[in-house]
Amino acid sequence: MIWLSLVAFLVSSLVAAGIVRWGRDHASVYGETMPQRFHLGDIPRLGGAALLAGMACSWMLGMLQSSWMGDPGSLRLGGWVVWWIVALLPSAIGGIVEDLTQRLTVRYRLLLTALSGGLALMVLQLNVQRMGLPWLDTFLSETPWLGMVIVVLAVAGLPHAFNIIDGYNGLAGMVAFIVCLALAHVSLQVGDRSLATLFVCTAAATAGFLVWNYPRGMIFAGDGGSYIWGVVIALGSISLVQRNHDVSPWFPMLLLIYPVWETVFSIYRKLVRGVSPGVADALHFHQLIYRRIVRGVFHDDESRRVLMRNNRTSPYLWGFTLLTVVPAVLFWSNTVVLVIFCGLFMIAYVSAYLAIVRFKVPSWLRH
Repeated sequence: MIWLSLVAFLVSSLVAAGIVRWGRDHASVYGETMPQRFHLGDIPRLGGAALLAGMACSWMLGMLQSSWMGDPGSLRLGGWVVWWIVALLPSAIGGIVEDLTQRLTVRYRLLLTALSGGLALMVLQLNVQRMGLPWLDTFLSETPWLGMVIVVLAVAGLPHAFNIIDGYNGLAGMVAFIVCLALAHVSLQVGDRSLATLFVCTAAATAGFLVWNYPRGMIFAGDGGSYIWGVVIALGSISLVQRNHDVSPWFPMLLLIYPVWETVFSIYRKLVRGVSPGVADALHFHQLIYRRIVRGVFHDDESRRVLMRNNRTSPYLWGFTLLTVVPAVLFWSNTVVLVIFCGLFMIAYVSAYLAIVRFKVPSWLRH
């Protein structure tokens, strides 16, 4: 597992280095007036290609080790790993094409992520058969098609949730890194070494990307990177719960409540204002923190000033993420406690959002 993660890290970081060196030309298509743009200059948005390369190489090497080399690490990575990659490809390719052209509409990208969800049903045979609450479990058993719908929605929606929080250097990447390590930890707790290997390799590939993304901001994950994180984490979360009955279905929900609730709340506030949920804006939680909590940085060079302020925003959200990851890892089998923490997070998020909007943030939080 260690050497596979090393391969994932090296391949991802080397591919990212190549993109930084030779892939800047495409970045000029990303308009200066985009509302979610918080950097100066043309920065390549092909981090997803580096992530995909690192993950695919390590996963395939793990499969070869298990199949042809006697599986010395007891990883049990069989041919099913290929189907994971197959399910991932529609979303990954769609996101990378959007990063290259800026011409793939939200509708088509949503269809591609939904296609990944459909493939998860057909080739991976994933299904949500329980929710950890008796009345919900009874309802799911009486309507088995509902579990399939949840799979498609999860695989189709989580990539876009990661895309929403992908606004500042190291933000989405570090959230994905932390979540993957938490999923790997619980996978090892229940003896599922194959899933743990996939999560560790994904975290390692993400670390290779972060070498160039934070704090220097020399490459961005783009839609491709966000979609890869979303699909892999969605597939892995559903598989972990389906294969291991001791794991509460609310464990991955609490792990991912930040990007999920950010998406739900964003859709709500846009609908209230009469705006289509597909229209990008600059009113997300991380963008408010950038504008109203992180203090300006004084520097002679404007691009350096923007970069330094950008880098100061992400740690606020890393801490916010840890508030859900820590209890999720501690109580991964206790559904009631996990549900309570999910509710507490939603209340805390809305309260913090309203406090920032109304300029009622304590002075000690401003940096």
